[in-house]
Amino acid sequence: MIQQNMRKIALGTTFVLTAMVASAQNITLKGTVCDSNGEPVIGASIIEKSKPNNGTVSDLDGKFTLQVAKGATLTISYIGCETQEVKAKDQLQVVLKENAIMLQEATIVGVGYGTMRKSDLTGAITSISSKDLKKGLVTSTEQLLQGKVAGLSVTQASSDPTTGSALRLRGGTSLSASNSPLIVVDGIPGVDINTVQPSEIVSMDVLKDASAAAIYGSRGANGVIIVTTNRATDTEVSKMSYSGWVSVGKAAKNVDMLSADQWRDYVRKNEILDAVDYGANTDWIKELEQTAISHAHNFNISNSRKKSGYRAAASYQANEGIVKHNYMNRLAGSLSAYQYGLNGKLKMDLGVNMTYDKYRAPDYGFYGIFNYALNQNPTVPVKDEYGNYTRMGGTNMQNPVEYNDNYYSEQTRHRLLAFGKADLEIIKGLNAVANLSYEYGSWQNRYYQPSYAANNSVGGTGRRQLADNENWQLETYLSYGKTFAKLHKFNAMAGYSYSKYVYEGFGASRSGFDTDSFLYNNLGAGVDYRKDDVYSNKGEARLASFFGRVNYSYDGKYMFTATLRADGSSRFGDNHKWGYFPSAAASWRISEESFLKGTRKWLDNLKLRFGYGVTGNQDGIGEYKSLALLGAGGGGYYDGATGTWKASYSPSQNANPDLKWESTAQYNIGIDFGVLSRIRGTIDLYYKKTSDLLWNYPVSQPPYLYSSMLANVGTLVNKGVEFTLNADVLKLKDFNWTADLTFSYNHQEITSLSNDTFQDVGTPAGQLHGIDGLSNAYTQIVKEGYPTGAFFGPHCRGIDENGEYVIDDPDEKAYLGSAQPKFNLGFSTNATWKWFDLSVAAYGMFGQKILNATNMQLFTDTRMPNKNIPDKFAKQGIKPDKITYSDYWIEDGSFLRLQSITLGFTIPGTKKWGLETLRVYGTIDNVCTITGYSGLDPEISTSGLDNPGIDLCNVYPRTRSFIFGVNVSF
Repeated sequence: MIQQNMRKIALGTTFVLTAMVASAQNITLKGTVCDSNGEPVIGASIIEKSKPNNGTVSDLDGKFTLQVAKGATLTISYIGCETQEVKAKDQLQVVLKENAIMLQEATIVGVGYGTMRKSDLTGAITSISSKDLKKGLVTSTEQLLQGKVAGLSVTQASSDPTTGSALRLRGGTSLSASNSPLIVVDGIPGVDINTVQPSEIVSMDVLKDASAAAIYGSRGANGVIIVTTNRATDTEVSKMSYSGWVSVGKAAKNVDMLSADQWRDYVRKNEILDAVDYGANTDWIKELEQTAISHAHNFNISNSRKKSGYRAAASYQANEGIVKHNYMNRLAGSLSAYQYGLNGKLKMDLGVNMTYDKYRAPDYGFYGIFNYALNQNPTVPVKDEYGNYTRMGGTNMQNPVEYNDNYYSEQTRHRLLAFGKADLEIIKGLNAVANLSYEYGSWQNRYYQPSYAANNSVGGTGRRQLADNENWQLETYLSYGKTFAKLHKFNAMAGYSYSKYVYEGFGASRSGFDTDSFLYNNLGAGVDYRKDDVYSNKGEARLASFFGRVNYSYDGKYMFTATLRADGSSRFGDNHKWGYFPSAAASWRISEESFLKGTRKWLDNLKLRFGYGVTGNQDGIGEYKSLALLGAGGGGYYDGATGTWKASYSPSQNANPDLKWESTAQYNIGIDFGVLSRIRGTIDLYYKKTSDLLWNYPVSQPPYLYSSMLANVGTLVNKGVEFTLNADVLKLKDFNWTADLTFSYNHQEITSLSNDTFQDVGTPAGQLHGIDGLSNAYTQIVKEGYPTGAFFGPHCRGIDENGEYVIDDPDEKAYLGSAQPKFNLGFSTNATWKWFDLSVAAYGMFGQKILNATNMQLFTDTRMPNKNIPDKFAKQGIKPDKITYSDYWIEDGSFLRLQSITLGFTIPGTKKWGLETLRVYGTIDNVCTITGYSGLDPEISTSGLDNPGIDLCNVYPRTRSFIFGVNVSF
């Protein structure tokens, strides 16, 4: 019995001693992981090298705790940083070094109905993070991309804060439809980009070639921009932040007209006897302008955990234009939340984005305030001695200050985007996603011109207009991903989409008010009205789609992607209700091949890509365009049966059952490269051909009931090259310097406009409406063999000794150049030194032609003495007796604009004040422009066919702004 007890005691002692020895061989390690700037790294992986199953991740403060064997080696890694191996010791401090190449290749990129790592991409996709977007004054969200993406032209033709910018990717693909890319916000296609607060954008991914954009089918021909916002995420975080700025803006340049003293001197030297000096010294342009004071405020709060979280953001922006009474005020808010269920297998997302705009746009059309101001005699006072506005007789001679002051105008716009998303993991690797969204937009216009306004002989005019639209969308899809044998990576996605779009509008106007007190609020009080004073409309379109995508990667070296989408649209004709849009792309990561093993010390990445795809554009097909329609018009008729007069109806549109989408087939070949862990670049060559162009053609009656028809006939080709270069120029302990360059070239040509049934030998465009003697003249022709915006007209050999144009054939229609730029350039550089940061951005457009119709109208001696002339014209001594269009007025519109310079300072030691960061900065926006163009500004609109590339006396002056701002996070 005693021996048995002693044996038990011996065994127990041996077990305790063994455990004590094992415990003595393990240590509890505590440490911190931070980046090269000393900021904590959240989610870094810390693993015991000899025991891969023993590991942890760093927390919100970069801290971690892990029990490891004494003397063990730890492997510490994080996306975009170089992996480090360190010996285990207590209070370990690890500083991870960023690797720009690794960081870029690990970037998660939106590809439509999912995401991919940049290293796995096969298509031409450019991803821009929030830190790389445009700095400075932003009045419209799309301006963030200006100069940032090779091949994407962002034209801001006006500094009017109520207007946006025109987007065009790889040249336009349509003559009559939209040429703007499809906007996808957090997986919801077709969203108005200004529904999103710029401060809430995390990244923008631009799908440039058809192999990437074909997943969006009949809406992807102009490319796709995928916007990812700051929704609540399952990364543990709890923070608040505020950013705000105030700016002061002035006109950078105005048309240099004769001052009053110069006008008097000109009259005296040229012995103009009938000139009348009214005794004032008026700068009519300056009388319209003001110093613009603008400000913006953004606040957000987020609280996220592993199972649930939310984020809320609100912003207010008050933008004042440099023209008096011109403003844009915007109030915006967003709220998103998520919740996990079913043991983490189901994730629910809910959110809403809202904006409210209130604005007043000045009337600066051809018959608007700028043209009136250029016409005014500078010796005429704004008001007479009695305080009344001075009024001069004559065409386009209205007092511009009175015109701008004496009308009431207010426009409002509401935008709403609400969504609900469910993501269910059915089995490991297989997920089902459903995304339901609702988008609503509403616009109202209120206008009143009082009875005492100039040229108002009808007792006041009031107008109200309303337009609403809503879009319901359901996107559902299944995705499956799996890696086999650590070499074969497979992913497949298939889904269904349905959308319903409804719009309606209403408008009414009245004149003849007995009092101006009602303004636009009691139209029924007006006694003068006509048949067309009231209108209303409504329309509806539906789109159903099936889509799928397959991705395969072998050993991270060979990648393949294929997509297919089928779109069924109510807009299409009966014979083409469905369209099919396939694509395929492949890439080869050459740098991973063994035969390049010797280059890995300097060659970080070399990948070859090739893609082909077909996309469509259905925006040119409005609702009911394939149907035969009747319209009211042509007077009335007497109905003998009822003894009443009734409105007559007649054909207003021919039926076209063959009407369908415009189809764009595109080839793309590209190379991605990275060298020396500092330089990264991309080169892309593309060729895209748009077939079945939508165009209105004249048709004979009979057999047709109406004189024109919308049909798919023509073809248009765009081809070009794009180049992007990113460089870490210097990376030192306290100093970092990066630079980015984008360059693109595009050539466009309309290759056909006719077939056996429909003929078009050239359609006039670019009308000079309103210019004396040229109201029925056209400067451009939409014609085969030329790009859109092509100028045609007579050649001028110069000015003769009498100051007259030397034109051999006034009826000549020679090709004079195109309004489309040949090259686009973007450049930005950023530098940080300790707590200081500096960023500089520039962009340019080259090779486009501009018709300087402003000078063409102003440079004529017949304007004096009743009107005014530019100082430059007075000094040139040319004296044409009439306004004449020729290539004398067509100029090279190339320019390079220094867009912004920003200097910031992050105040150190703010954590003792309870602040995470505090940064102040100053920005100069629109610093200077290098150009040979003699007009007001060379950044002229090239959109549409009405007057692309024409400077028509109506250019809103470019604003130069000085901005002071602050960023605070708590």
